Amino acid sequence: MNISITPELERFVALKVESGRYTSASEVVREALRLLEQQENARNAQLAEFNRILEERLAASDRGELVDPQAARERLRRKSEEAKRRRA
Repeated sequence: MNISITPELERFVALKVESGRYTSASEVVREALRLLEQQENARNAQLAEFNRILEERLAASDRGELVDPQAARERLRRKSEEAKRRRA
């Protein structure tokens, strides 16, 4: 397999090899692909969880189990604040 990369990425790969952490450009690319695969798997798991929760909530709605809009907004506000604190 032959691939083409930008000069910037080529320099990045060369620096990784020069650092001694990797023995070749191929090793750097394999590691990058492993990380991409992990990221995709995590994204797919998040999407599956989102779809599961959505299905549950749609089924609850179909049964007439509705959520108070004000309570939902407050819950979203709290979750947003918690996320901001975790990032800080």
